[in-house]
Amino acid sequence: MNAVRLPASESPKETSSQSALSECVSRTVRRYLADIGDTECDEGLHALVIREVEGPLLREVLAWHDGNQSRAAAVLGINRATLRKKLAAHGLL
Repeated sequence: MNAVRLPASESPKETSSQSALSECVSRTVRRYLADIGDTECDEGLHALVIREVEGPLLREVLAWHDGNQSRAAAVLGINRATLRKKLAAHGLL
């Protein structure tokens, strides 16, 4: 696996235009890449990140909306059936 190096102009110190969420993801991915070095991620880094982020995202949005799946789905920009499918896949139903 080859880690992508940010050009000096995109170093973490100069990313004030990034959202707090984007900065958090960037730091976490950089730390993960540093930790694994050249070790390959069997499922692929994209699939790993989506799997690790989607469950907590769904859980937090649903909790924020007091378990109301229709409101949570609307905030997430997906339909309720898709939300239910994702909740089931993550063992959150």
